[in-house]
Amino acid sequence: MPILNRAAELQPEVAAWRRHLHENPELDFDVHQTGDFVAAKLAEFGADEIVRGIGRTGLVGVIRGRLGDGPTIGLRADMDALPILEESGAPWTSKTPGKMHACGHDGHIAMLLGAAKYLAETRNFAGSVALIFQPAEESNGGGNEMVKDGMMERFSIGRVFGLHNAPGIPAGEFSTRTGGIMAGCADFRILVTGKGGHAAYPHHAVDSVLVASQIVVALQAIRSRNIDPIDSFVLSTTMIHGGDATNIIPQRVELQGTVRALDPPVLRQVEERMRIVCDGVAASHGATAEVFYRYDYPVTVNHAAETELACDVASDVAGERRVSRDAPPELGTEDFSYMLEARPGAFMFIGNGDTPQCHHPAYDFNDEIIPAGISYWVRLAETALKP
Repeated sequence: MPILNRAAELQPEVAAWRRHLHENPELDFDVHQTGDFVAAKLAEFGADEIVRGIGRTGLVGVIRGRLGDGPTIGLRADMDALPILEESGAPWTSKTPGKMHACGHDGHIAMLLGAAKYLAETRNFAGSVALIFQPAEESNGGGNEMVKDGMMERFSIGRVFGLHNAPGIPAGEFSTRTGGIMAGCADFRILVTGKGGHAAYPHHAVDSVLVASQIVVALQAIRSRNIDPIDSFVLSTTMIHGGDATNIIPQRVELQGTVRALDPPVLRQVEERMRIVCDGVAASHGATAEVFYRYDYPVTVNHAAETELACDVASDVAGERRVSRDAPPELGTEDFSYMLEARPGAFMFIGNGDTPQCHHPAYDFNDEIIPAGISYWVRLAETALKP
């Protein structure tokens, strides 16, 4: 079945919602106005249940089918924006300088609301659809907070699905894979301590800047010489802080960065090797290096049966040639991973077209893909909950 006629009819209205959300971005768990907007729309559509405050500021709306009893599936959209100064030039540019929807979460909310309106009108399924609107995907694991708050049990969610836009994939095409689709990650902080001194007399000091610089380079040998080349993995040192004047060798320098991998044991291997490398490099100069390694989002792992279902539905909407069922995994992270650890499900990408990448200040969600996104959600609900 191609894009639903009703989804195409809803496109201008849903795009208007999306642009309103884009103009009014909120960060992390501070998504109160966004939650108000979502709750008001769900009430307007006639949702059977609207529950707020799950995982602090998450929201779940429930729509029950008219074809009898059945299971409950969860459909998830993320709500938070990013701390970026927008440069898209769109008429609906963010009204709050320094905050913008640079990852398309405004579009995710709007598409799921469009599907909610359709599903509330037709209710052509058996069982229930739990519409999950999640805070804090970008930084603080709002998905984990909702799971820990008992969301799956409270709404008897048996399977859960996510949808995310993807710049660089042709607009309206779909892409996913069984197994690891997005990486797990860990963040690290390395505190290098030498001996401060005058820049003119480095032989009386232990140069923490030099030691830190050599650590940055040496860490890359973990990738090339300690981890199986077949394993997908990246280590990036992204921050260096140290020193206050050009004529002072600082006592301490701090490094920070991130590690991404598709296999959880690799993250543990990297931690072990990182401690050995840092200790060795620092000791060779008479310095010390403390490593603080914090595990963050787990690997996003799609379940086989649910991925096949999602791909079949996407094929119904877009045509089989416009669905990639074995897409290469990505080293970005996604806290939908916590929901997939709690319940079987699948995470799907929908092409945003030839646009700037997510997290770029010129990014904007492509409103032309809204009908495809609505159709996917609706067909997924009706197929998964077919009596």
